[in-house]
Parts: sequence; structure tokens; C-alpha cells
Amino acid sequence: MKLTLGFSPCPNDTFIFDALIHHKIDTEGLEFEVFYDDVETLNQKAFRGELDVTKLSYHAFAYVADKYVLLDSGSALGYGVGPMLICKGNENELREQLETGNPQLKVGIPGKYTTANFLLGYAFPRATNKVELVFSDIENAVLEGRVNVGLIIHENRFTYQDKGLKKIIDLGDYWEKQTGCAIPLGGIVANRNLPLDGQHKLNRVLRKSVEFAFANPKSGLEFIRSHAQEMSEEVMYKHIELYVNKYSVELGDEGRKAIKLLFDTALKNNTIPAIQEELFLSPLTV
Repeated sequence: MKLTLGFSPCPNDTFIFDALIHHKIDTEGLEFEVFYDDVETLNQKAFRGELDVTKLSYHAFAYVADKYVLLDSGSALGYGVGPMLICKGNENELREQLETGNPQLKVGIPGKYTTANFLLGYAFPRATNKVELVFSDIENAVLEGRVNVGLIIHENRFTYQDKGLKKIIDLGDYWEKQTGCAIPLGGIVANRNLPLDGQHKLNRVLRKSVEFAFANPKSGLEFIRSHAQEMSEEVMYKHIELYVNKYSVELGDEGRKAIKLLFDTALKNNTIPAIQEELFLSPLTV
């Protein structure tokens, strides 16, 4: 059985999927046609229902829960992993402008439906002048003055200081202090049109791929590096350590609680539509 699969070229995703797509584990007869895209492109593909299996932002998942179900493995949740707001100017003045909602203040974001943008709205609901950019262009947009503030994700949290940029706030840290929960960033979903036993097969294979990666962390080094632009090996593995953890193996009760809280908060703030479907993979019945 061949399935279309989408994930980002970022080290955390290539680390997770390396064993699966290169048959370093038993894929139980599954074959994959792989698409590498930034997370907002993957979100848009999910909106159109284009892929059988895909990585997507938890914020975006709220809009496609009728089409996709969340797998128990492969997610990016954690503490100290959230997006950051950065700037070139005075960070205290700019934070005040974010709080008051200065309409002239331009904020570069990595996509409307990213969890990063949800967290920006959660912390600074009055900051509405947003410019959508590819995540890898946000640092340069701040440096060049195209935006006043940048909302960075992925490996940019390791590189912004080297470019002379300053942190205004870590939005993941803000969420953690407000809620006490890990921040759910992105998950792996399967099309609901797939049979339930197929969804569970996918979850089993994905879990085996994550476990293989943890047991053999250097096995996918060349594959990860080939998609990591000019990132050093040190930054690549810092990135992986930050975003791949116990929740990537299995969400567990703690992970599900954090996801439900994110959605409950978004519903209360009217930032996502009401969801009728069960979010999580249903158990197989004997």
C-alpha cells in the first residue's frame, strides 16, 4: 500500500521519519511518496485534503479535524520549545507596543495557521498587523526592517543571537507559566478515509521509526544534513533534542491533556471553529 506523506525538512522531522522512509524498520507493507514542505505549506495541503499522512501545526489541525485524525506518535510537544518574538530595536519598548496593539508595528509570522501564531494571539491579542513569511526568512526580514518584530520557530531560536537580534519573549515559556502544560506545536495526522486498522498500522510504524531514531541517533545523519540547509551538526542535534522527546514516541495522558487545553483555550477565545470529531486515534476493537 502506497501513501502520500508530508513533513518538513527540519531536523526533528527528518530524524523521526528517516527509518520509516528508508526501510530501516519493518513498515508492514507500507510505501510512501514523500513531500518536503515548510509547516504552513503542509497546513494548506491538509486544508485541501491532499495527503494521506502529514505533519501539521496543532492550530491548523483544529480546522481539519473532520478530515484527519491525530496519530499517537510523532508529535512535537514539550517545555522550553516554544516560538520566540525577536527584534533589532529596544525589546522593552516593542513589547509595550505589542501589548497596546500599535497598528504601525509589523510582526513577521511563519503562517496564519501555525501554533506559533496562535500563541502570539494568546499572549498579545492586540497585535494584529501581521506579515506572513516563510519561517526561514523572518530573521532577515527583521534585520532589513521589513518587519519590526519576528516570530521565529524551529532552528532560528539557536541562530538569532548570532545575527545581533534580541529576544522580546519566549511564547512557549509564557504558555507554560499560564497553564502549567507542555506546549503542543505540531503533530502527525492520518486521513480519516483510511481504514482504522490502516491508521493503527501507520501509528505502529511511525512509533518504531521514532524508537529506532532514539536508539540509533546518528543513523540518519546524512539524510538529516541533506535537508538542513547550512546548519551545523551541533545545531541540528540541538534542534532534535529540543523537539523530539517522550511525546514523540507516545502522547500519553499528559500530552493529550495539553492538546485538549490548547483547543479549549482557542475555542474560548473564538480563534478556532467548534470540533465535533474525536481528535485522537480510536482504539481497535477485537
